[in-house]
Amino acid sequence: MKILVVGGGGFIGSHLVENLFRAGHEVTALCRYNSSGSYGWLESFESEGLERIKLTLGDVTDTEQMFDLVSRHELTINMAALIGIPYSYAAPRSYLNVNTMGVLNLLEATRKCNSKLIQISTSEVYGSPKSVPITLDHPINPQSPYAASKSAADFLAKSYAASFDTNVLIVRPFNTFGPRQSMRAVIPTILSQILNGTGIVKLGTTNVRRDFTFVDDTVSGIALAAQSDLFDGRIIQLGTGISYSVDQVLEICRSTFSKDFKIVRDEGRVRPIASEVETLESDPSSAFENLDWKYKIELKDGLSKTFEWIQEQNKNLNSSGRYYV
Repeated sequence: MKILVVGGGGFIGSHLVENLFRAGHEVTALCRYNSSGSYGWLESFESEGLERIKLTLGDVTDTEQMFDLVSRHELTINMAALIGIPYSYAAPRSYLNVNTMGVLNLLEATRKCNSKLIQISTSEVYGSPKSVPITLDHPINPQSPYAASKSAADFLAKSYAASFDTNVLIVRPFNTFGPRQSMRAVIPTILSQILNGTGIVKLGTTNVRRDFTFVDDTVSGIALAAQSDLFDGRIIQLGTGISYSVDQVLEICRSTFSKDFKIVRDEGRVRPIASEVETLESDPSSAFENLDWKYKIELKDGLSKTFEWIQEQNKNLNSSGRYYV
């Protein structure tokens, strides 16, 4: 299948590109244009892999470029997004431009070309839930500009399926973690600070609970969705169905890595009170029923794999300073 991965150079996107080309698909990876001409984490692939991937630079907000790229592929998977929640408080218009208007560009191109689109959502659209696990009929209640921009994109995607019979499938991962994730995310933040040996870990709120899913599991779910016939505007959640507080993650790290450390509150990582999401815990039954998908990697094992990867990156000063989205 000819597949376009928009945002293919980032954390989840690069793992997805790797999965798809190894499965034999003809993959084009669109990475955000930058002055250095970098293709992000795709540059870490072996030369054999890079030779089989078409690489291009651009921007999801460019209407004409998106139409040109979408028109040459059977399926588009949209991984492109501004995702840092703290920055969304400072620059909400940027988030709407990329996360909402960028999706509008892809939907219009998909509709006109009669191709297919997988829109990658986020569990943040639910806000603090009324009940857990969070089922698909749970109300959408975004509590940050980031979550609002992603919620709007989901509603746009569903409206295009209903209004124009556009071939759209929304995949909603919960908290994905693993190698290549930005150091600003909570698990890489914890692990990198443990590795620096100061005995101090600076964090924001630690009693919040999240459904942590290892990146290989998230990517396998998206890859299964790509091969499905479920492009009717439906939503499929990807998660473990288990939530852990950040405090629990810290205790797992203490015992797994035999490290002791002190927790220091970092006010720069604390969300406004009404914007904090208390718990995100998935109901992955839709993925099991529709895709025969279930997570395989337990949190402890995923933490160990991520710890080893960060440790390896830190041996190379050139790569340890570059974490791409």
